[in-house]
Amino acid sequence: MEALRRSLDEPVSAAPIEQAGPAHLATLKTVEPPLQALEGGRLAGARRRGKRLLFPTDDGELVLMVHLMSAGRLRMLAAGKRGPAAPAFQLSFAGGARLILTEPGKRKRAGVWLLTPEMAERELAHLGPDALGLERATLAALCKGERRRLHGFLRDQRVLAGIGRAWANEILHTARLSPFALAAELDAEALDRLAAAIDSELERGLELREQGLANEDVYRVHGKLGLSCHVCATPIARIAFEEHTIFYCPRCQTGGRKLADRRLSRLLR
Repeated sequence: MEALRRSLDEPVSAAPIEQAGPAHLATLKTVEPPLQALEGGRLAGARRRGKRLLFPTDDGELVLMVHLMSAGRLRMLAAGKRGPAAPAFQLSFAGGARLILTEPGKRKRAGVWLLTPEMAERELAHLGPDALGLERATLAALCKGERRRLHGFLRDQRVLAGIGRAWANEILHTARLSPFALAAELDAEALDRLAAAIDSELERGLELREQGLANEDVYRVHGKLGLSCHVCATPIARIAFEEHTIFYCPRCQTGGRKLADRRLSRLLR
């Protein structure tokens, strides 16, 4: 998300907005202020808070907030370049460039909000500290007394903002920690590994995304079921849930033990 923010920062501020919309009914989450309030104004660039992208207007009056969820895609189209016939959301700029949001499938989970700065502050108040640049002492404080398993703990935006399911898989593999380990039970050495892995993996991902690499070239564990672990060559395993899938290396992370796949276990009962 940080790589996307950086790629959009200059283009969205280069020209005034000529037309705000159209927007899919399920994608636009607010009605007041109206989208048309953006027309004729300019964006001050792109900001980020956790997994949400923020586009404040240069007069400081409004903030356009975008949350892509898992399937949404946001990109700038140069003037004259063809795009989808019916994007979920679109901003058209003077000169012909367009900012478009697309989301395949029938489930429209990505969202767009037009907010005042005060409204935006309230919308973001529940988020935890940003994972990028997180200090080890802050991580230790967050883990203290936390009884959840590490994978869910890392993905909870109220605790730590900015880590999704894919990067939780990458981080825990680099830290050599089981996704089912309890956050509160990490010793000092494991906490050191986790803090270092959060830094190194997010920085690695940011660098590769800025180079334009796709998921298959960025992720080393996520989505690699059955492929060889890049550290020990053990086949990558998974645990499938309804909303997400955990990928891990049995040798690097769980001492050679394969964790029960809950979806398969239910089918075998």
